[in-house]
Amino acid sequence: MTNQNLLKQRLQEQSAKIAVIGLGYVGLPLAAACVQAGFSTVGIDVDPDRIATINRGESGLTDLPDETIQQALQTDRLQTQVEYDVLQSCDVAIICVPTPLNKTKDPDLSFVVNALRRVRDFLHPDMLVVLESTTYPGFTREVALPLLEESGLTCGEEFCLAFSPERTDPGNPEYGVVNTTKIVGGCSEVCTQVARVLYEEIIQSVYTVSSTDSAEMVKLFENTFRAVNIGLVNEVALMCHHLKIDTWEVIEAAKTKPFGFMPFYPGPGLGGHCIPVDPLYLSWKLRSHNYTARFIELAQAINASMPQHVVQLISDALNAHEKAIRGSRITLFGVTYKKNVGDTRESPAIEILGILARKGAQVGFCDPLVERIEVDGVSYEQTPLVDTLENMDAAVITTDHDVFDLAQVVNRAPLIVDTRNATTGLKLSDGEREKVWRL
Repeated sequence: MTNQNLLKQRLQEQSAKIAVIGLGYVGLPLAAACVQAGFSTVGIDVDPDRIATINRGESGLTDLPDETIQQALQTDRLQTQVEYDVLQSCDVAIICVPTPLNKTKDPDLSFVVNALRRVRDFLHPDMLVVLESTTYPGFTREVALPLLEESGLTCGEEFCLAFSPERTDPGNPEYGVVNTTKIVGGCSEVCTQVARVLYEEIIQSVYTVSSTDSAEMVKLFENTFRAVNIGLVNEVALMCHHLKIDTWEVIEAAKTKPFGFMPFYPGPGLGGHCIPVDPLYLSWKLRSHNYTARFIELAQAINASMPQHVVQLISDALNAHEKAIRGSRITLFGVTYKKNVGDTRESPAIEILGILARKGAQVGFCDPLVERIEVDGVSYEQTPLVDTLENMDAAVITTDHDVFDLAQVVNRAPLIVDTRNATTGLKLSDGEREKVWRL
């Protein structure tokens, strides 16, 4: 039996040991799924506080119940540590570390390169390495492959390398790790087959593509599709604002068409770890080929302009009440990038808060999922809803968490700017409707 077949057999028997590197929004749910599938799993994270949190049975993630981590720990199949030396006894290493943008909006791949170097140091024959961290098309082949082969081992013969993009959708109650189809592309046919066997033991459906380049492109295409369509609907919202047309009424009417239309919704801007970031990985890569990704750059410009548009809408609303932004007490309801998710990464609400503060507003926020944030070097602490409703000039709904009693907000706040169409379903009096300004 060949080495690859032995590894496949160990994977099918769940006797293989899996290491998941990076225990954040992607890595920890994946590690929990590996344990549930029957694998002995070790989670590696360079942050000792993160390790301590998990070892206390706390996930630290909105989408992953503490009970899931506690059950995984009780099985004795989940271990966590900060060191990489455990890879010597692992059959699989799955890399799930962040790949953000730097200050110039170029890809920052330092986390994944550092993780690859550590894996290289402990790479051994009959091992499978999988990248789940978002990268540009060609990274696995051009960077990861030669780096790992510095170990002296040959990919496709002595070890396997594949790319399988994470498809996490925080806050989605229907689709999670196990029931979202997994895309897999290897550096060779053997690599693809071995990686497929791994994920078939964990994920309900696996779809293979011909190369790591294609797998990388799938991830970027998915989120570019969303970013461009959100950019389109945000521009429609700007058009409707100038034409004095109800944006939300137009969308609701358009989506009655049973074919040829998919509804997207405007908002205060893009947020999260994927949609604002992934398309820029693609446009950055294409610049090296003297190609301009025009749709991506236009959508980026429109989406990036939305926080400023929201601030202008707040200013217009205050002016209609004979008030200025300077000196007004303005509370943002929700500072996470998405409803019911405690993640503030790239959140447009943070930018809106900063702009308002620089314009002289007395600004604060109410968000039960976030204790405090820092904007422009200033720390802001979460104010409970009851306290927030007192002495307020304007309420801005930037993230429509289900926990908010928006009826109470509309009833008690003198002015409401609704960037999420969250107040539409409320039974409002004529006086309350007059207080609401919608995107």
